Amino acid sequence: MTRRLVLTRPDDFHLHLRDGAMLAGIAPESARDFARAIIMPNLVPPVVTGAQAAAYRERIAAALPGADFTPLMTLYLTEDTDPADVVAAHAAGIVTAVKLYPAGATTNSASGVRDFDTVRPVFEAMAEAGVPLCVHGEVTDPDIDIFDREAVFIDRVLDPIRRATPGLRVIMEHVTTREAVDYVRSADTGLGATITTHHLIINRNHLLVGGMKPHYYCLPVAKREVHRQALVAAAISGDARFFLGTDSAPHSNDRKECDCCAAGCFTATNTMPILAEVFEREGALDRLEDFTSGFGAAFYGLSRNAGTITLERSDTPTAFPARIETGAGPVTVFNPGFAVHWSVTARN
Repeated sequence: MTRRLVLTRPDDFHLHLRDGAMLAGIAPESARDFARAIIMPNLVPPVVTGAQAAAYRERIAAALPGADFTPLMTLYLTEDTDPADVVAAHAAGIVTAVKLYPAGATTNSASGVRDFDTVRPVFEAMAEAGVPLCVHGEVTDPDIDIFDREAVFIDRVLDPIRRATPGLRVIMEHVTTREAVDYVRSADTGLGATITTHHLIINRNHLLVGGMKPHYYCLPVAKREVHRQALVAAAISGDARFFLGTDSAPHSNDRKECDCCAAGCFTATNTMPILAEVFEREGALDRLEDFTSGFGAAFYGLSRNAGTITLERSDTPTAFPARIETGAGPVTVFNPGFAVHWSVTARN
């Protein structure tokens, strides 16, 4: 049995850091293990220009004095986005990608896109300049069941966008369905997908059976077990089109444990030990490094990190904090619902 892993320091290709007191409280949880992260721009107000992205990057750096952590910034795509600003911000090294939120699809997405034809000039400019597009892949039509929104988005929105703009590099973020996995596998080039820690573990029964579990509620919502199994198979497959994006999304407990709870699972604190447990159970520990430290960097055209982290396995389950205290209130740490025997013991 493998009891020690030394991995290239991982990257998180989908991360929410929020702002203000919440940023200060939870950013160290990601910076502890991860060297880089794609930072989501859905603040209030959203990060829509290169200048705003640069200012947000400075706030992140201020929250992490001395940390070896590089935030990779994104712009929030709106119907008023200036293609020239996107290209200039990318060329200047301010932003790494642009994020597409269908309006109303998730937290702070009201400023997202409703008419996808209006942003075609942005897609064309991005394709020409080599700017990747990160996609929250769900339709928001009220007549579409919430469990079907990802699959419908692929057919109605994403595939037409990719066909109309063949040079556009696209990352389907936090895929949750077998249909999404199959769609990514059908593409030879230019399409990748992130998979979250929590979607590898929970299905909709975990969310709903025995009472609603607010700390398992996320968007896209967890699906049937057959879809969870498809995600696990993709993550451990060694297919370079699938890589880690935790979508770790902190909300204070008063916003989660209420009549209408906010969507998001906070996994920054314990993602790497949990993933080691998942990959070990699948007999795929030898593929964990590529999933967390290699494939995503390659898709984004980045070098692998120079540092390492060491994980060790103990016969005694690892104890993680139940919550992280922040100036914006306590944030509950994701509980996978099973014993985790791995822990990060060194970072170099």
